[in-house]
Amino acid sequence: MKKQFVVKHQYDFDRIIKRKHRLINDIFIVYYDDNNEAYARYGISVGKKLGNAVYRNKKKRQLRAIIDNLEKDYIKKKDYIIILREKGKYLDYNGLNQKLQSLLINRKEKK
Repeated sequence: MKKQFVVKHQYDFDRIIKRKHRLINDIFIVYYDDNNEAYARYGISVGKKLGNAVYRNKKKRQLRAIIDNLEKDYIKKKDYIIILREKGKYLDYNGLNQKLQSLLINRKEKK
């Protein structure tokens, strides 16, 4: 994932989450909002409750790989914040891939 496709700044995270456009399942919360770019940007958040830094970074790497593979399913011109919930701690790469893919393809919007 190139740097231009990453939501980095805290104020961007806050802006996207504040809009409260979200998709939810038992493993992920995905917040999204429009952006002014010609491409989608992604931010990943894995909380400290899930484990130590090594484990959290492993989950972030897995999510980045999943995003690269599923990028065609995302709507362009949007920013996404993907938050991994505590139940996701016990899933491997294939489980995370399946759950995120089902969430994004079904697009059940919650407000």
